[in-house]
Amino acid sequence: MAERSTAAVDVADNSGEQPLTAKADQSTADGVAQNPERGTENDEAQGSGETERPEKKASPPELHSGHKLARRYRLEECVTRLDGFSSWRAVDEKLRRAVGVHILPADHVRARSVLAAARSSALLGDPRFVQVLDAVEENDLVYVVHEWLPDATELTALLAVGPLEPHDAYQMVSQVASAMAAAHREGLAHLRLNPNAVLRASTGQWRIRGLAVNAALRGVSSETPQRTDTEAIGALLYAALTQRWPYENDAYGMSGLPKDIGLISPDQVRAGVHRGLSELAMRALVNDGATASRHEAACTTPEELVKAIGEMPRIRPPEPAFAAPPEYQRTTYQQGTYGRPAPHSATTQPVTAPPPPLQSRTGKALKWAVSALLIAALGLGSWQLADALMDQGGKSGDTDSTQTQDGGDKGAPLPSAGQPIPIQGAHDFDPFGDQSEKPSDIKKAYDDSPATYWQTDFYLGSKFGNLKSGVGLILDLGKVQKVGKVTVSFVGETSVELRAAGENESSEPTTFDGYSKVAGGSGTTVVLKPGKSLKSRYLLVWLTQLPPDNEGHWRGRVADIKVTS
Repeated sequence: MAERSTAAVDVADNSGEQPLTAKADQSTADGVAQNPERGTENDEAQGSGETERPEKKASPPELHSGHKLARRYRLEECVTRLDGFSSWRAVDEKLRRAVGVHILPADHVRARSVLAAARSSALLGDPRFVQVLDAVEENDLVYVVHEWLPDATELTALLAVGPLEPHDAYQMVSQVASAMAAAHREGLAHLRLNPNAVLRASTGQWRIRGLAVNAALRGVSSETPQRTDTEAIGALLYAALTQRWPYENDAYGMSGLPKDIGLISPDQVRAGVHRGLSELAMRALVNDGATASRHEAACTTPEELVKAIGEMPRIRPPEPAFAAPPEYQRTTYQQGTYGRPAPHSATTQPVTAPPPPLQSRTGKALKWAVSALLIAALGLGSWQLADALMDQGGKSGDTDSTQTQDGGDKGAPLPSAGQPIPIQGAHDFDPFGDQSEKPSDIKKAYDDSPATYWQTDFYLGSKFGNLKSGVGLILDLGKVQKVGKVTVSFVGETSVELRAAGENESSEPTTFDGYSKVAGGSGTTVVLKPGKSLKSRYLLVWLTQLPPDNEGHWRGRVADIKVTS
């Protein structure tokens, strides 16, 4: 879950009915306009029973970055300008925190309803909803201030990677349904509940944004609000299980269902879908004319949906996957009992006893004698090899061959080490995420200082929270060179792969498939040595499994990278 800025209230869904709305198709609800599909869903695709009242829209207030509201809220970035209102990322200078702000003229036809909705939502005070912090009418403006959640991820972004695991989908529908049931008990409805309005925080908690406010900003109403929100929850669960939107139109970055076949159950769309969750989604979506695959009654209110979830067998989280431990190495202290008796086990396993250490005077003398004989043998062998080469008149031109030196009575050869290859440049590589992973700290990964490091964002599991397969660094060696090995030092035991571009690649590959795996390993210091001769200019150090960071998260930290020929 990465440290990405997702805001608090999604209001940029367009109905496709008016030119002003269509113009905002490239806008997101509470972030910079980076996802074109975020603004392409329409009310038909949403499949809700809501209606939007045709009203005269006032012009949005002419504001700019740096403008202050109530001498406290400094506007930073306009993220939505739509239907006579605008949404901003702002800073609360009094409490020094990021907030979101919706602004519309005081004479806007929906200004009174927006104020009423915001104040009602604020009075609920349920932490499962993104909180409304302030609702004010001042200087011909009406503005609503709400939480800004920089560590939360939209369901839309999660589903862009793939369907949710059954346990995650179960947690999502359970928390969303119980939250909406509590809201309806207080007379509040959402009416714009979609994948952009549901967030997963870094703690794993699911939160809902835009309760009552989103509908008021867009002039949306419904004669059956409980039924509308219940069917929306069913659509969320359907999408989480199948990565498909349960209507014919594409929406929220997902494909719709094939036309003319009706609403089929999730387990008919995708193999391996949990049967109980598939049935639950159909019971919620039965409001749109679907029929459940069994004979359970349809759920028409969030309260009924909560009851149906409670009757299901609990879905347990998947067993954590642990990496194979490194090969066991006996330390000096472990060779003896180190002042303690060995623990007795209930079952005796055959263990090969290590040879006794040579610690006496006789043993030390024997070790020196064996060492001297080995040195003499190696010196003689080196002399004979050099003599044979001189007789043949050959002259070695390979810089990697073993060289001999006349060292008097020391005749042992000195093997030549690979020459260091300087790294000319590097940058982060996140092809399966948001394309960015702490780019400002890249140089710390190869600055010859183990005290500094480049680190990834934090995630909710060692496998990147099941959001992607990995992240990495691309190294530029300046030109095609022969690579003997790459040594990577980490903070914490990390799994890593070495991948390389082809020898004939004249430019840096921009996709993951442009790099081939040549080595892999795991540990705190990993030597990645290709199994065959490798020549390349561009290398990819690809992290595949992260260590815990002692703060309840997982993240990778690369302290140093060395490349040698």
